[in-house]
Order: sequence, then structure tokens, then C-alpha cells
Amino acid sequence: MSRSVEPLVVGKVIGDVLDAFSPVTEFSVHYGSKQVANGCEIKPSATVDKPAVKIPGARHANNLYTLVMVDPDAPSPSEPTLREWLHWIVVDIPEGADATKGKEVVTYMGPRPPTGIHRYVFALFKQKGPMIAGIQLADARSNFSTRLFAAQNGLGLPVAAVYFHSQKEPATKKR
Repeated sequence: MSRSVEPLVVGKVIGDVLDAFSPVTEFSVHYGSKQVANGCEIKPSATVDKPAVKIPGARHANNLYTLVMVDPDAPSPSEPTLREWLHWIVVDIPEGADATKGKEVVTYMGPRPPTGIHRYVFALFKQKGPMIAGIQLADARSNFSTRLFAAQNGLGLPVAAVYFHSQKEPATKKR
């Protein structure tokens, strides 16, 4: 993943989901052998299981991260009345580790776009310390705000982000 925000601007991730930021780290997201790259297409059937998310760095560093995954195009890109749909939150991910070493506070829900081409955004935030006191979360997955979540939990701007596209797969014909 390059540290350029240009693909995030072109894909309207910056604007619809995130404020402008300067990437200061990188992270990788893989669904099986497929690496998520800005604007790539991944079928919903390939995203049923949670992805492998790796944050490079020194394992002995004390840095912790929060990962947020949202769909800003719910229920449809032309009328995103449920923007943003929350798909996943993991907190306290240690630098140099993967998301399984963090604490999943919102369980993973794979993409299931009902209509149109949806964007699925992974935003990575550097924490100021462990989320011991608990985090503030909305009650529902619909109308989640990554910006508000970050502000309420003292996360500031993201340090990295990546997104992919997905659309409903055609139904298999039964004969």
C-alpha cells in the first residue's frame, strides 16, 4: 500500500468517510491470497471470513491501533441513507502484530451489497494508550460515523486507510 491519499480522494473515501490526513504508517489487508488495494474489486463470497490485517513494526513497541471497517454506500450508492454501515471494529492491536491480537469490540460482518457497487473502507487509527475504560459505541451498525467514533474515543485523524469495491454477485441458476 502506498502512502498516497490520492486514491482515497478520487474514490471519495476522503470526504464521505474520512477527513484529509497524512498517512504515517502502512498496513496490509488480505482476504485469503487477495490483498486489498485502493479501488480493487473483491466479490462478497471472498469476504465471508474476516480478513488478515497486519500492522508492520517492532513487536516490542508500545503503540496500539484501532481498526474500523465501514460501508459508506448502504443501502445503495445512489441513496446512502444508512451511511456508514459498520462492519468491524478492533481495538488495542499491537504494532508489529495482526488484528487477531487486538480486542474485537464489534464482530466482523462481511460485505453483502444489495445493489450497486459499494466501497468498503478500512481506517487505521493510532491510540494514545490502551482502551481500558471501554469505548463509546453506537447501538446500531447503521448510520455509524467513523469521524464521530474517532472524536469520542480520542483517536484523532487516521494514520492509514485502504478501500475496495464489491457488488452483489449474480445468483446461481438452479435447473
